[in-house]
Amino acid sequence: MTSTPRAGRREWIGFSVLMLPLLLVSMDVSVLYFAVPFISAELRPTGTQQLWIFDIYGFVLAGLLITMGALGDRIGRRRLLLCGAVAFGAASVLAAYADSAATLIAARALLGVGGATLMPSTLALVRNMFHDEKQRGTAIAIWTAALTGGIAIGPVLSGILLEHFWWGSVFLINLPAMALLLLLAPVLVPEFRDVAAGRFDVPSALLSLAALLPVIYGVKELARAGWATGPGLAIAAGLLVAVVFVRRQRRLAYPMVDLALVRRRAVGGAIGVNLVAMFAMVGFAIFTTQHLQSVLGFSPLRAALWSLLPSVVVGGVAPAAAALARRIDRAFLIGAGFVIAAVGFAVLTRVPADDGLMPLLLGASVYAAGLVVVMSLVTELVLGAAPPERAGVASALTESSSELGGALGMAVLGSLGNAVYRREVADGLPGGLPSDAVDSVRETLGGALAVAGGLPTEAAVAVRHAAVVAFTDGLHLAAGAAGVLMLLAAVAAVTTLRGVRVPVDAPRPADAPTTPPHQLPAPTAH
Repeated sequence: MTSTPRAGRREWIGFSVLMLPLLLVSMDVSVLYFAVPFISAELRPTGTQQLWIFDIYGFVLAGLLITMGALGDRIGRRRLLLCGAVAFGAASVLAAYADSAATLIAARALLGVGGATLMPSTLALVRNMFHDEKQRGTAIAIWTAALTGGIAIGPVLSGILLEHFWWGSVFLINLPAMALLLLLAPVLVPEFRDVAAGRFDVPSALLSLAALLPVIYGVKELARAGWATGPGLAIAAGLLVAVVFVRRQRRLAYPMVDLALVRRRAVGGAIGVNLVAMFAMVGFAIFTTQHLQSVLGFSPLRAALWSLLPSVVVGGVAPAAAALARRIDRAFLIGAGFVIAAVGFAVLTRVPADDGLMPLLLGASVYAAGLVVVMSLVTELVLGAAPPERAGVASALTESSSELGGALGMAVLGSLGNAVYRREVADGLPGGLPSDAVDSVRETLGGALAVAGGLPTEAAVAVRHAAVVAFTDGLHLAAGAAGVLMLLAAVAAVTTLRGVRVPVDAPRPADAPTTPPHQLPAPTAH
């Protein structure tokens, strides 16, 4: 019996090169947090334009992930990675020197296009470079840590840059990394493509974009402003297009998304588990940020530095989970990760309104540790179960579920917190406040603090206390709901994924014939 070839020094050096674009793409999700006041002062965007400066990157990135994953499978993943590096670098220059809000929005959209080529390419290439299950698990654990770490580092790095340079510097930091990628990837990263994938189906690409964009847009709008007809119709339209997309994939000889692959427990079940994990991870992040800045009164940079603590604490969790997965059924480890996350959310239900820094950081660290275990293991499961020639689409599906899960988390958990806040804050307000001030207080915690800043001392203290207590009660309810969901997810993960193992494969040449979709080998079970 031939043993699976192991990756050597060249592959590991190439893997370290792949971490450069991953870090930057994930950082660009959050790097604008501190730059908004500077951009507003110079470019003077309208309120709508400011929202699009933030959101267009994530919308385009999420909408194009599946398309770019399928394209990389056909034209070559390294080639797509290098094209994405050029696009990402050029868009970064355009964003840094944008002279109007419209130009910056366009540049952020182009950054999303570049990011959509980079993310699935990096993960798919990991599948092709590491055929040994142990090494691949370690590589995916590092990949997961880099992804989550980049999102956490983004605000801190932007805060440091903005203390010394102009706001465009937060985009120019992308250039050295993209230059290194263009220089080193052709030498250190192997090419891989599926020569049997057939012609790229443009209608499927347009349908996937038309399905994902309205859904993610609608969910994010509902999270931001509550129920409205427009976002609701957008979600319905996106779901309708998704049905058309699936029907088309069933008819194509070489579909963009192989539905037989998605129907596997190791792939479909793991993608669903990943969606739930990101639902909790991203959905609760806004509560942590608001508590640090609005309740504890920390500056944005100080809040960002404290928020790094959970990332530091969980840095070694993903590799440890990968090591345990070689001896313990992944389903039980994933279930344990969800249970650990539930414990973290239970701690967060005890955060006091008057201080709460240590309980907040402890709870966030514990739930982050549990969810990082889940995300690293399900990513490994999806990529290991997918044939190497379909790793691009498999990784894109995983990342699309992350985007959708995060948007749903912000909508659902944010709505729960807001509902509690609006109901309770009015009960603690002092009498005699003007009706417009009461409306502002009931809208958001930030609005309440702004109103308190213009009141006499006694009234200001009362308004602030009422708002902080109501916000903390909303945090408690959201944490409790997330904890219950984690326990349910633990049961579902063990039930769905128990006994699923990643099949052992051997490397194939880049241009070797591939297995037709209807002959895919099934994953093995214990």
